[in-house]
Amino acid sequence: MKKLDISFVVAGSMMTILFLIIVNLLTGTSHMWSVYPVIALFLFPIGVYSIIKKRYTLFTSWASLLLMGFLIFENYRDTPDYPWFLYVFFPLVILPVVSGLRKRWPQFRLAFIITMLTIIYYVSLNLFLSPQYPWAMFPVFAVIWWPLTVYHIQKETYFKYSIHAALLLGIFFTSVNAVFSPATIWAVYPIFGVLWWPLSMYFFVHKRKSHT
Repeated sequence: MKKLDISFVVAGSMMTILFLIIVNLLTGTSHMWSVYPVIALFLFPIGVYSIIKKRYTLFTSWASLLLMGFLIFENYRDTPDYPWFLYVFFPLVILPVVSGLRKRWPQFRLAFIITMLTIIYYVSLNLFLSPQYPWAMFPVFAVIWWPLTVYHIQKETYFKYSIHAALLLGIFFTSVNAVFSPATIWAVYPIFGVLWWPLSMYFFVHKRKSHT
C-alpha cells in the first residue's frame, strides 16, 4: 500500500468521525453515542499504518491508550463510586509491553514474569475491591496456562504437560467447588473427565514410545 492509500484512509476516517459527531449533536446531546465508533475510526488508520510498517507495538500502544482513556471516562461518568476500569487496566498496560519484548526475551521468561505480575495485580485488586468474593482465582487460573504451555512445548514433554494440566484443572475445580458451593460436591465430574487426558497420553503415546 502506498503513501497515497494511507492518506486516503486517514482522510476517510476523519471525515466519518466529523460526520458522526455532527449527527450526534444534531439529534441530541443527552447520549453521546458517537464516541463508540470514533474510537474504532481513530484506530483504523493507525492499524493500517502499523501493518504496512510492521510496527505492531505502535498499534498496541495507541489502542491501549485510547481504550484506557475511554474506559476511565465511561467509568467516572456513569459509576464514579466504583472503579471498575481497574479490571482491564493491567491487560491494557501490559499488552504493548509484551508486544515490544516478545522478540527480545525468551518466551518462557516473558510468560513467567508477566504471569507473576498478573497474579500479583489481580490478587491485590481482589483484596482491595471485593475481599469477600475471591474472583481472582479465575484470571489466575487462565494466565497460568501461558508459561505452563510454553515450557512443555519448548521441552517437548507433552505427556508431562498433560499431567500438570490435569493437576491444574483438578485444583481449580476443587477450589471453585469448595469456595462457591461447598454443600454440593460437583468437582468430581469434570475432574473425572480431565483424567482421561493424561491416561490417553500414557497408553497411546508415551507407553508406545517407551516400547519402540
